[in-house]
Amino acid sequence: MLENQKYIKERISGGEGLHLDFKHSISDAKKIARSLVAFANTEGGSLLIGVRDNGSIAGVRSEEEYYMIETAAIMYCKPVVEFRHKNWNINGMTILEIIVGRSENKPHYAPDTNDSYRAFIRKKDQNLVAPKVLVEVWKRQKKEFKGIKLKYDDVVEALFNEITLNGFITKSHLTRLTGIRSYQADKLLSSLMLMDILDLDMTEHYTRYIFNETYKREF
Repeated sequence: MLENQKYIKERISGGEGLHLDFKHSISDAKKIARSLVAFANTEGGSLLIGVRDNGSIAGVRSEEEYYMIETAAIMYCKPVVEFRHKNWNINGMTILEIIVGRSENKPHYAPDTNDSYRAFIRKKDQNLVAPKVLVEVWKRQKKEFKGIKLKYDDVVEALFNEITLNGFITKSHLTRLTGIRSYQADKLLSSLMLMDILDLDMTEHYTRYIFNETYKREF
């Protein structure tokens, strides 16, 4: 029991991050759905219910916390997000851990603050809306295809030159630079990501595309 307490306390002391999110309590199933979806769409992770943002332990109030999460996963995650749960007891208080694995069935969607269903991903300790290019990558990964044919034309050359010069390119700059339409930019950028030429570089403030590290080393 003491070893279990030490383990969960060490995880909490490490703070929130890519694989861990704290929730003092559950009052909004739609908000929880965004966390479940973000973990499923990224690398998986755990929600610790009954832990405040600063890491102090509040404990869960009742079994209603679990049922609200179950409601979030079934009613507000499309498709449904599977999860496991575990109870931790620390100083007489219960922490509910919700464990979400990396999904093979992404993209998963959840309602945003305007009740529009969006795909979310986990970046550090935040849940962010996934860009259309990444959603396109997921959708294409689920399809069986023999390979990707990419014509090295003026558009591709301009994209490569821009990243070589500045280190990155945004979708909006790509469309302005080359004159291609938004859906064409989505297709091109997703193709280059599937080919491991480009990676996504994203924060809450920007979404941009950079060369994959392996591609940079080889070329």
